[in-house]
Amino acid sequence: MATNVLVTGSAGHLGEALMRTLRAQGRPAIGIDIKPSPYTDRVGSICDAAFVGACLAGVDAVLHTATLHKPHVETHSRQQFVDTNVSGTLTLLEAAARAGVGAFIYTSTTSAFGAALSPPADAPAAWITEDVVPVSKNIYGATKLAAEDLCQLFHRLQRLPCLVLRTSRFFPEDDDAADARAAYVDANLKLNEFLHRRVEIEDVVGAHLLAIERAPAIGFGRYIISATTPFLPSDAAALRRDPGAVLRERVPQYEAEYARRGWRMTDSLDRVYDNRRARHELGWQPRWDFAALIARLARDEDPRSAMARAIGRKPYHDRAPAGPGPYPVGTAHASPRS
Repeated sequence: MATNVLVTGSAGHLGEALMRTLRAQGRPAIGIDIKPSPYTDRVGSICDAAFVGACLAGVDAVLHTATLHKPHVETHSRQQFVDTNVSGTLTLLEAAARAGVGAFIYTSTTSAFGAALSPPADAPAAWITEDVVPVSKNIYGATKLAAEDLCQLFHRLQRLPCLVLRTSRFFPEDDDAADARAAYVDANLKLNEFLHRRVEIEDVVGAHLLAIERAPAIGFGRYIISATTPFLPSDAAALRRDPGAVLRERVPQYEAEYARRGWRMTDSLDRVYDNRRARHELGWQPRWDFAALIARLARDEDPRSAMARAIGRKPYHDRAPAGPGPYPVGTAHASPRS
């Protein structure tokens, strides 16, 4: 029997990608969001218990992608983050437990690791696995961690199968760091990130669909969803000093392709996300890694997946930025960075 899937945040990048994939596979799926979109079947808030309860009728699995994101830290209050990321997740978990849902998949973020991602300047790059203890550095990370803990609580007390997928960067928009935007053309910057902190959206979709299948057997687990790195833990010290030297041994063909395009490798890496647990326990086999992308560029192919090209860019905000950056800042309702 086909699994009936509820996708929250269906107007967003990942929500749309999941809905596109489920529809293409002919699987019954309902997309919900506070914003209408071609992939949103019902418009409403995940904080509305009556709305959520009605949407969950007949649903077997929940893919919960709806969230306030890091760019919203500048434009939304801390309370709004708690309302959406924590209270909204709680509302969904309570309704899912009552409905007897067989799998609840929560989309979290590698940003949840927070300050644990930034070792001292003279230290090796941080090798990030699921065993690293997060240290929240802003309200975004704090609320994502709180929601993860709610998922664990509902598994322990309600026996609701819950898996947490901590995704690394997959957004196509310009970087929010002005120094990064100034130092690299966008495509160069993003390809560098596939070495340690980025993932292709098609692979993220694949991880979520596998998580639905594996959740009943696993019960609860947290997984890093990031492109497979060519590096090893033993490379950590060298990566902080000269990642290009290590890369010449692992993906030597990158140098010619970078030279052809006038691109450059980053001078230092401060962290590497390790996806081995997701590959082992979920059976996830991501296709898009640095070497595969270099090969595509060498053939003059678009390095983006068909899904990424189809979805394109989406604004995080309803208004244009007030300053030179890609996101609005300095509004009356903005909460200080923390």
